[in-house]
Amino acid sequence: MATLLAKELKRQVTVDGVDYTVAVAPDGFRLTGKGKRTPQVELRWRDLLSGDAAMAVALNASLMKKRQPATKPVTEPSPDRARKRVPKKPQR
Repeated sequence: MATLLAKELKRQVTVDGVDYTVAVAPDGFRLTGKGKRTPQVELRWRDLLSGDAAMAVALNASLMKKRQPATKPVTEPSPDRARKRVPKKPQR
């Protein structure tokens, strides 16, 4: 007899040398890159059984395209900020 899946179950899997976290839940499963927050693949059991799985995977893939990370330009500190602080005068 199989155990009823009542809560999310997470496991790690390595595919082609890359680590992923697989989360199996009562409503479906997610495949997320290790250390990432957004799932790369998310599929509901209902979609899998109805035959809409390929469409759901394609839609998720199109929505989750990798974005180029914003790069912060390297700037030199301004000369005003490079000055030493002048100690405060003691209060009387």
